[in-house]
Amino acid sequence: MSTVAAISTPHAVGGISVIRISGENAFSVMEKIFRPVSCNEKVSEMKGYTCAYGKICDGENVIDDGVLTVFRAPRSYTGEDVAEISCHGGIFVTEQILRLIFSNGVRPAEAGEFTKRAFLNGKMSLTQAEGVMDIISANGKAELRCASALKEGSLFRRIKKVSDSILKLLGSLAAWVDYPEDDIPAVTDEEIFETLEAAVKDLDMLLSSYDSGRIMRKGIDTVIAGKPNVGKSTLMNLLSGCERSIVTDIAGTTRDIVEESVRCGDIVLRLSDTAGIRSTDDKVETIGVDIAKKKLETAELILAVFDLGSEISEEDISVAESCKGKNAVAVLNKSDLEKKFDFSRISENFKESVILSAGNGDGAEKLSEAVGRIYALGEIVPDAGVIVNERQRSCVEKAKDAFFEAINVLRSGATLDAVNILIDDGENSLLELTGERASEAVVNEVFSKFCVGK
Repeated sequence: MSTVAAISTPHAVGGISVIRISGENAFSVMEKIFRPVSCNEKVSEMKGYTCAYGKICDGENVIDDGVLTVFRAPRSYTGEDVAEISCHGGIFVTEQILRLIFSNGVRPAEAGEFTKRAFLNGKMSLTQAEGVMDIISANGKAELRCASALKEGSLFRRIKKVSDSILKLLGSLAAWVDYPEDDIPAVTDEEIFETLEAAVKDLDMLLSSYDSGRIMRKGIDTVIAGKPNVGKSTLMNLLSGCERSIVTDIAGTTRDIVEESVRCGDIVLRLSDTAGIRSTDDKVETIGVDIAKKKLETAELILAVFDLGSEISEEDISVAESCKGKNAVAVLNKSDLEKKFDFSRISENFKESVILSAGNGDGAEKLSEAVGRIYALGEIVPDAGVIVNERQRSCVEKAKDAFFEAINVLRSGATLDAVNILIDDGENSLLELTGERASEAVVNEVFSKFCVGK
């Protein structure tokens, strides 16, 4: 592979910038441009996991000073020789050093190429590589915990256990079919059923973790709904920690959708503050109300806001009925006012309810607890392995379906050749998931989502 380089820190002014170089010429290139200050040791002679302070030079011209860190193959992130320069964090000086490196025969790294090389060199599985990107994009504790477990191989180990049992079965079937003249014990139907049924059970359990894993990774699509002036925008601002929505005592202030991602305890909510749901002759407000109703139909979580200081209205009842059978929390707002709202009339439509004051923040922590109870994320153990994206889910689904079909085909009296083909298809899906037998297109698609420099 060619030697590649990229800036691994954000492209912005900061204390330091880090430039990473990976490939067989990493050290020889650095030897041309980096001059250690405190010793005469050449870069090519430096031991792995060591650093040196020195000058970064273009001929006799000193561009900057910084620290060079050396990682020798195979004990590096990519599995190749890797050199990293920590220089001053100015955009111009960092780009000057990067151009100097490129002028010495190094090409720019593609998006995710360092991690892709780590995968291709056997440093990590494809699911672990996906965990790396998830760690970078994590916005909450639950998401970070899930991403870290994925990077440490939790899902890989769980899939590997199933895959190894299937490979053992395939090996026994192949030996018995290909070498009939040898005294090899026949594989019984009971052995095949036992292995396949155990695999289907394990994969079914894994599929059941998908919704929780996806939520931990991407957050929950959440809509704040209610009639006008119940405090929806105030709740939006409370959760956002800033003035995201306009708050007035004039009904119908919010007409378009205001969106923000916020942390609610360990969970990320992708919030949408909608127009107050009511009948109106205002054409613009009517459009906003229609959009709000559509959001109610598609949202994964509804925070339905009601005014404790007002009598329950037909509009309140309509909002509550829209929440029936869905993941919805009744937010009984304005707890500091005299209570006139009869929640018992609509309580059956909600899985959880909380009393709070969005205006002063009293009781806000109860909302986090209520959301956590609905999704039961506290019961999910990321270290046990969970599915976090559609690619992973699809591979597991295809493997489970193939094994399930193999069971049915065997029960119907089909030949072992037909059963073997189905089992092999299922195993290929598992190997595609881990990356052990993934196509180049699949691998490229995974790493195309990475940032340059990782």
